[in-house]
Amino acid sequence: MVGRKFDEPTASRSQKALIRLASIDPIELCNEAKVERCRATRDLRSCGRYVQRILISCGHAALCEECSQRCDVCPICRIALPKGGNELPLRLYYECIEAGLISKRCDDRLLDKEDGENQLIADVQRLCSLFDVALEHNLVSLICHYVTDVCMDESAVSSDPVIAFLLDEKVVKDWCRRTFKSILTELQGIYSLTVPEMKRKLSLLLKISSKLAGVSSILEVLESSFRGSTSAMLQDLDHLQESILKTKQHSEIMAWCIRNQFLENVRSRYSDIESWRSSIRERKSAAIKRAWPDSLNQTLEASGQSASSLFIEDALSNLDAEQGYADRDEGEIAISSLQMGGGNSFLLSKLQGMAGSYPFENPRAAVDLLFLQGNSDLVVAKRAIFLYFLFDRHWTTLVDEWRYIVDDFAVTFSITRHSLLESFVFYLLDDHSDEALKEASRLLPEIAGPNIHPKVAQTLLERQNPDAALMVLRWSGKDGGATLVSLREAVTIVRVRVECGLLTEAFMYQRMICMKVKDKKVMAAYDEVEEQFRNWLLWLEVLVTEICCLCIRRNLVDRMIELPWNSDEEKHLHKCLLDFAMGAPSSSVGSLLVVFYLQRYRYIEAYQLDCKLQTLEEDFISKTRNDEISYKMRSMIHWRKRLVSQSVDLLPDVLQQQLKSGNLPEVGNFSGNEYTPLAKPDLPKVQEPILGNLLFKVSQLQSESNGFVHPQH
Repeated sequence: MVGRKFDEPTASRSQKALIRLASIDPIELCNEAKVERCRATRDLRSCGRYVQRILISCGHAALCEECSQRCDVCPICRIALPKGGNELPLRLYYECIEAGLISKRCDDRLLDKEDGENQLIADVQRLCSLFDVALEHNLVSLICHYVTDVCMDESAVSSDPVIAFLLDEKVVKDWCRRTFKSILTELQGIYSLTVPEMKRKLSLLLKISSKLAGVSSILEVLESSFRGSTSAMLQDLDHLQESILKTKQHSEIMAWCIRNQFLENVRSRYSDIESWRSSIRERKSAAIKRAWPDSLNQTLEASGQSASSLFIEDALSNLDAEQGYADRDEGEIAISSLQMGGGNSFLLSKLQGMAGSYPFENPRAAVDLLFLQGNSDLVVAKRAIFLYFLFDRHWTTLVDEWRYIVDDFAVTFSITRHSLLESFVFYLLDDHSDEALKEASRLLPEIAGPNIHPKVAQTLLERQNPDAALMVLRWSGKDGGATLVSLREAVTIVRVRVECGLLTEAFMYQRMICMKVKDKKVMAAYDEVEEQFRNWLLWLEVLVTEICCLCIRRNLVDRMIELPWNSDEEKHLHKCLLDFAMGAPSSSVGSLLVVFYLQRYRYIEAYQLDCKLQTLEEDFISKTRNDEISYKMRSMIHWRKRLVSQSVDLLPDVLQQQLKSGNLPEVGNFSGNEYTPLAKPDLPKVQEPILGNLLFKVSQLQSESNGFVHPQH
């Protein structure tokens, strides 16, 4: 080549080429990428050779090196050309080839394409080669400017069909996809190596991660031009971006694992994977046994939560919910090949669910399943799950053997101490041992706050530590009813308060949160008011029923009936207590329900309820063989009947006759599913000493009972 300086160092030529590439106007990249042929004539024929240099006077790529020596003017603009053998500068593409930034062999293959269609492909591939150089040397901003200043510029047009095609953003998108596929192939080669071999490739892996970040930045700029539309191009870009982000996140965690030799030198506390799976089954069994029955199972399960699930199950199920198998495109399918075993784990996790894949067989399997699946936006949650996996793998072994691993992971990925301890506490609360519960209670003050997971209080309550659960609720600031919470959280707050003996607080919280839900829902659109109002009634039913069940469990019904229940709440209180009394006639719950009406001077309802209870109790007494229970029940019936009779005597004579003859319609619809309370009549009060005697008999029967009564009889 004429004028070539063979003595110039390659590094210097490379630096000059990169400086020129970094400083070029993005619109000029199209001209630099286009294949140009010599326009000089020889014996009335066009020369047609490939042009590798530009003319000094005008900068046009119009003449080959030989023709530039004999021509006097530029064939394009007719400007006179200088003579004297001055060296012509190389076009940018060929300067990159001279500097070793682009393969000469690749250019030779492009020059072999002669037909028009393939020639257009050659132009595109030359532009892509320049993009490759920019990506390789951290000049991603050049490509981003090409998208914004050229592709997205409506004034950037050309009558040249080749240039017009290069101005389209589809060229950049196709380059991003091709580059990503090339990176995947390179990663597959690295991940198939042994651990020592991968360690030697660690610097290359970090560089690949940087490239993925660059391509992701370019796609973000491309997506900005389609925002607000529903074009297929935008969806394609979204899928490609998602696959790239997953691959990047996976490569970063793989680099950490390679640096730590996939924890081969850190002893696990489990002898093998089967013993680990057995431990998980024990934890799940313990969680099922300690889970409290929900007053309305279907209502609470509709939220997608399970009362007996572990923290790790919930976390992995969230990844499953964001998986979107049906929407997986070829890019997402391709990243499955990065998994150990060629992607079979994708199918396995689809069949079993992510939760069914835990415990992961080894750190590599954990990395593959977590970071190549699920939404890339959940990377923080994925890292938290991986931390959980580390704690589960090593806890109870010597801290000095594994703590540095966890600390290194936190430092590498900028995980705060709060998030670190949070993952640890989640693991400890899943572990059914007393030692784990004690350690979790010790760490709770450090992670408690407004954003603490609502299941923490629920788990502490299930593990017989209501005081710690109450403190967690206090720290969260959600227990006062000032902010709306989920229905399950509201049930947990009520349970904790009742278990801590704060019945009045539980009642007031139920009243406040239901009114807040009602006020919020009634403000909705007019056509949705009826549906939202029914939703408020559902909250009321669940919470009031929960309080009733808990008071039955803790023998607090006598205190509960003294609370100022309104008519809406009273419906569910009546139903819950009556249902329990019908299922357990020997209990004192039915008599306390009678007292509930007597305290409110509603003698007609008390009389009708007493008659219904007597029928049930007499039938039970006739069938039981326990004389002691029969004696206590008859004593209770006697005192209750005596008090009800004296109360009925306070009614007007006409009402008394109608009531005793059965001609008075049944008040409250005791026999049906719905209960409608009667308005409080203006009647004389029952004598307090007699009512007190009945309450004494009821409390005596309560104290002599077996103690624990399951809330769901």
